[in-house]
Amino acid sequence: MRESFLHFLWRWRRFDARDLATTEGLPIDISHPGEWNIHAGPDFFNARLRIGDTRWAGNVEMHLRASEWLAHGHSGDPAYDNVVLHVVWEEDTPILRAGGERIPCLTLKDRTPSGLLEAYQRLEQERSWVPCQPSIGKAPEIVRLNWLDRLAVERLEQKNAAIEEALRATGNHWEEAFYRSLARTFGLKVNAEPFEALARSLPLLTLARHKNDPAQLEALLFGQAGLLDEPCEEEYPQMLAREYRFLKHKYGLASLPASQWKFLRLRPANFPTIRLAQFAALVHRSAHLLSCVLDARNIRELEHLFSATPGEYWSTHYRFGHPSARREKVPGRDFIRLLIINTVVPFLFHYGKVKSQEQYQKRALALLEELPAERNSMIDNWQAMGIKARNAAHSQALIQLKTMYCTPRRCLECAIGTALLKQENS
Repeated sequence: MRESFLHFLWRWRRFDARDLATTEGLPIDISHPGEWNIHAGPDFFNARLRIGDTRWAGNVEMHLRASEWLAHGHSGDPAYDNVVLHVVWEEDTPILRAGGERIPCLTLKDRTPSGLLEAYQRLEQERSWVPCQPSIGKAPEIVRLNWLDRLAVERLEQKNAAIEEALRATGNHWEEAFYRSLARTFGLKVNAEPFEALARSLPLLTLARHKNDPAQLEALLFGQAGLLDEPCEEEYPQMLAREYRFLKHKYGLASLPASQWKFLRLRPANFPTIRLAQFAALVHRSAHLLSCVLDARNIRELEHLFSATPGEYWSTHYRFGHPSARREKVPGRDFIRLLIINTVVPFLFHYGKVKSQEQYQKRALALLEELPAERNSMIDNWQAMGIKARNAAHSQALIQLKTMYCTPRRCLECAIGTALLKQENS
C-alpha cells in the first residue's frame, strides 16, 4: 500500500465517517478536509475540524504507520507544528508534540470499505501496460477528456524548466535559447545531444553574420560538426573545408568529433548530414527564428518557415562523397510538425508566461489542437485500449499520462484512476 491511498480516502472522504473518533476516543467532525499539498510539508493545508469540544483550523499529515512521523524527522521540523490531526492506516505508536502533548490520531484501516481496498490492491498489482488497462473503459468520457486537457498544459509547464535552463545558459537571450532548443529537436532522439552541443559551440550571432551566404553557413555547421575532416574527392566538400579552415581561425572555433554523429539504422532522410543542411537553409532564410515564430499567424506560415530547402549538392547526396538519385531534401511535413510540437509550442507558451502575454499561451495550445496527433508506438498502444488522440494536444497529454502517472504508478493522482476507484463505493 502507498500513502497516496490514504490521501485518496481523506481527500474524497471515501471511508466510513460514522462515529468518527481519534484513537483516544475524542469525536471528530470534518468541516473541510483541507487543500491537498503535493509539495514539501504536511499533506493537507487549512483543514477545518472539530476534535472533542475544540474547533481547529490547521494541517493534516498522513502516514501508513504512525511511527513514520518519527522516521521522517517531523518532530523537529517547525513545518509540522501546526498539524492538528495525524491520519494513519494504523497507529503503532503515539506521537507527541515537542511539549509532550499527544497529537490527535485517526486510523482508517477499519473504516475503509473492503470493495474499495480490493479495487486499489488490484490496481497496484496489475502488470498491464498501464495499471487501469482492464477497466479504463469504465471511466466517464468527460473525465478522460478533461484530464487530457489538463495534462496537455501540464506537459508544457514541465518543459518550461528546460527552456529556463537554456535562457540561463545564454544570458537570457531568447533567440539564442530558441536556436539551441531547435537544434536539439532537429537531431531527433538519436542525434539530439551532438546537435545541441554543436549549437552551443557555434553561437547564433556567428552564424547570423554569414546568413546571406549558404555555403559559408554549411561550412560553419559541417565544419563544427567535424564532418569535413575526412578527405573527399568532390569539389563542393573540399570548398566547404577550405572555407571552414578560414572561419575556424577567424572565430577561434573548436570542432566536435565526427564520431558523435550516428547514421546507423537511420533512414537516409534523417541522416545528420541532411538535417544539418536543412538547418543551414533555415538560418539562411532567417537568423531571427523566434521572432518569425512569434509573428506567424497560423500553422501554414510556420510550415512555410521551416520548409527551407538545402542547396543543389544535397539534391543528389545524403552524405559527402556518396552520390545518390536526385531528390529534393525539403523537410517533410511530419518532421516540421515535430519541430512545432516539441520546440515552437513550448517556447510560445513559456514566452507568453514570462512576458505576461496570454495570447502566446493561447496560440500555443491552439496550435496543438489544430495539429494532428503524433504517430508513435505509445499513441498506438493507447488507441488499442480505446483511447484515441484527437489531435496533437491529446497525443502530448497521453505521453504525459503514461510517463508521469502510469509508469510510476501514480494512479491516485490521476483523474482516471481516481474516477475508477470512486466507482467502487459510490
